[in-house]
Formats: sequence, structure tokens, C-alpha cells
Amino acid sequence: MSSATPWVLRRAHASDAVSITACAIEAFRHYIPRLGLTPIPMTKDYGAAIANAQVWVATQQDEVIAALVLDITEEGFLIDVIAVRLAHQGTGVGRALLELAEREALRQGHDSIYLFTNEKMTENRALYERIGYVEYRRLTLAERTRVFLRKPLKK
Repeated sequence: MSSATPWVLRRAHASDAVSITACAIEAFRHYIPRLGLTPIPMTKDYGAAIANAQVWVATQQDEVIAALVLDITEEGFLIDVIAVRLAHQGTGVGRALLELAEREALRQGHDSIYLFTNEKMTENRALYERIGYVEYRRLTLAERTRVFLRKPLKK
């Protein structure tokens, strides 16, 4: 393993569900005061996601440091959750997972990839827009407004 990529990306196993949950809680809990509610990734059933979707993890010394949940919906290829433990934010592991998601979307025959985030998660929206995602819809629910972003992919 080179020092340039001090993590390993692999498909998640059922035994990773608890670690993925802990990763998501750590990555999203700082949004609770801003949102006034618990972000959905903190309460997701990652055991079910591993069984029913495409879940990837980044590990370092066998510890889950980041997680990615991909799914296929009627709208296309979805990045459902991307979560990076605080100590590993800014290291490139999140970018590596986003690039993996794009490769998987192309490999599975999709010409774009989409995601949604809370309108109050401004840092996430800025990052996604910097790497080519474009807002195409907003959906206002009882307690939150989701911003949908899509990125066209080049084969």
C-alpha cells in the first residue's frame, strides 16, 4: 500500500454495518444544530443497504474511515450517502469514493450520476458544484429542503 493512498476501497460486508453507522454518525452529527433535526444518513439501516444497494467502504488498518452507498432509482444512478470520519476529511478519501461512484455509474451503463443534500449543508453543495454537479430540482418536505444535483459522465 503506497503512502499516497493510505486506505483500501472495497465493497462492504454485512459485518461492516455497525462501523458504517458509526462513520455516518460522526460525519453528519455536526449538522444537527444547523438543521434542527437528525440528518437521514445518521439513522439509515446500513445492514439493509448492504443487502439491497451497492455499499463501499474505505478502510485503513481494517477500520472503516469512509462509506459510500450507491443505488439505482427511477431517476438514475444515485449517490445515496457518502460519509467520511472527521479525522480523514480533507485527505482525498471522499474524492476517491466520488470517483469510484462515477466509474461504477459508467460501468453499469449510466451517462450521469445524481445525489441530493439538505439545502443547509452548504459546504457539501459547494464541493459538488466544484466537481461538476449542477442543481436541477428542490423538494421541500415537512422539515427540510432537499437540493438535487446531477453530473453528466463522459465515457
